[in-house]
Amino acid sequence: MELVTPNVGTLFWMLLFFSFILLILKKFAWKPILDSLKNREKSIEEALQSAEKAKEEMARLKADNEKILAEARLERDKILKDAREMRDKLVAEAQEKARDEAKRIIDQAKLSIENEKQNAINDIKMQIAMLSIQMAEKIIAEKISDTSKQNDLIEKYLKDIRLN
Repeated sequence: MELVTPNVGTLFWMLLFFSFILLILKKFAWKPILDSLKNREKSIEEALQSAEKAKEEMARLKADNEKILAEARLERDKILKDAREMRDKLVAEAQEKARDEAKRIIDQAKLSIENEKQNAINDIKMQIAMLSIQMAEKIIAEKISDTSKQNDLIEKYLKDIRLN
């Protein structure tokens, strides 16, 4: 193979043509390409900054959420504590009312028993009085002339009363 050496004229025109193409490309193609690359770089930088801001905002929101959750937990604990205290108070009040009601019922029962006892005693006294009157009537009704018969009759009635 033979090496062909370019002649000086061809080399001149090639350099001139290459320089001309280079100037045209520099003026019309590279500037828009470089501007496009700069715009792209700028938009990427802005996107990164926006992402960083969003990341910071997310961190701030997360911290706010944690704070809100902590406050909600504290509020829940407070509400539960208040509810427990209220429940204990209501239970204590109910127990106290139940004790008072039981005492009142027992006192009423004792009073009723005492009244019934007094009524029974009064009834027994009335029956004794009635028996005494009946006995006296029977003794008077029988006109007994003999005092020994009267004594026997009194003893008989007394035995009957003791047996009843």
